[in-house]
Amino acid sequence: MKKITSLFKILFFTFLALQLVNVTAGEKGGKKKRIAVFEFQDKTDHRVLWWTGQGPGRGMADMLITELVKSGKYTVIERTALDKIMAEQKLGMSGLVTPQTAAQAGKLLGVEIAVIGTVTEFGHSKSNVGGTAKGIGLGVSSQKVTVAIDVRLINTTTGEILSAENVRREKKKRGLSFRKQGLSFNNRNKFDQSLIGKATRQAVEDIIKLIDTKSAEIVWEGKIVKAGSSTIIINAGDANGIKVGDILTVYRMGEELIDPDTGLSLGAEEEVVGKIKVTDNSIGKGKASKCSIVSGSGYTRGDIVREK
Repeated sequence: MKKITSLFKILFFTFLALQLVNVTAGEKGGKKKRIAVFEFQDKTDHRVLWWTGQGPGRGMADMLITELVKSGKYTVIERTALDKIMAEQKLGMSGLVTPQTAAQAGKLLGVEIAVIGTVTEFGHSKSNVGGTAKGIGLGVSSQKVTVAIDVRLINTTTGEILSAENVRREKKKRGLSFRKQGLSFNNRNKFDQSLIGKATRQAVEDIIKLIDTKSAEIVWEGKIVKAGSSTIIINAGDANGIKVGDILTVYRMGEELIDPDTGLSLGAEEEVVGKIKVTDNSIGKGKASKCSIVSGSGYTRGDIVREK
């Protein structure tokens, strides 16, 4: 009987410990990181286009943006805002987005992660074995499609490349079919059901898994957009995972330290300004929060806020 009671206690406390771990993990991952996805460079032969007529570079970037938004895990910067800041700052004038320009644009937009990439393969090969019937080729068809993209995740704060991976997906199919040249898609459903569409979807899912892993290594940040004598407004709210009662630490960045050899940011000296407490996370439909001052003074627009 005592053994059963002891076993019950062990199981009970193990359950409580697991619950606490889950709660802590949930709280830690509650703040949504901001992400900017740049249009991917297209180095394919341009034989296959999206149903909208755009090439694989923009098509895959748009698909990635859609899936990131649907996941609900991130705050994704709209394409129009990204294009606007690139034009205003005259970034990517050559048509290429580099880790440096992506980091610069991302920093101006207040994002933690910038995603850039190059589509290197996006097509198919097809072979047929069989005869003809009234001039129409009919036989056993073997088709293979390949989707490959070199993707980089950039920490916009430091300009450091968090990850550089080659994502590659292949799909094969055999069966009786008529010979056809090329691939065309009249609508999204036709694309999604095709081999190239399925391979593309898998490649995008692989990129999202990579983002999920690397984003956990970056500390969430927000910024003060308005500072009063007793009230602070920050650029994150309920839509970003901010909760009423959250205590945030405010930092002021000093001069940025640039490595003279690599040109990369080494960060900057930080000064703790004080602490603030979220009192209303519904400003601007949950995109901003009102906070009260817990400690410190002299808060200004642009100061950085992080979790306690």
